[in-house]
Amino acid sequence: MQWETLPNWIWAVYYLFFIITLVTAIFSIVKRDKKSWSVAAFVFTITVPIVSLISSIGRTEGMNEFEYLVSQLQQGAVWSIFVWIGYFFLLGWWSLFLFKIRLIK
Repeated sequence: MQWETLPNWIWAVYYLFFIITLVTAIFSIVKRDKKSWSVAAFVFTITVPIVSLISSIGRTEGMNEFEYLVSQLQQGAVWSIFVWIGYFFLLGWWSLFLFKIRLIK
């Protein structure tokens, strides 16, 4: 039985985003810049892909990971709410990180 999944390039961008975020969060923690935000970004960067992967294992046949995440969000599953909060937090953290870099220059 073969499961539907997202294209490989999406997975490459997805994990590259998390790897770069992890490196920049560690850099910010070491630099002691916005330490609480950086620690939260580090925690979300580690936990969001793990929770998403483990929770997506039980999806029904014919649904890819994103479709399953959206359907679980509509049903109010706690793991999907956590994953969405993590995604939005990381996007906000990147906005703060890039804004600070822009202000420095």
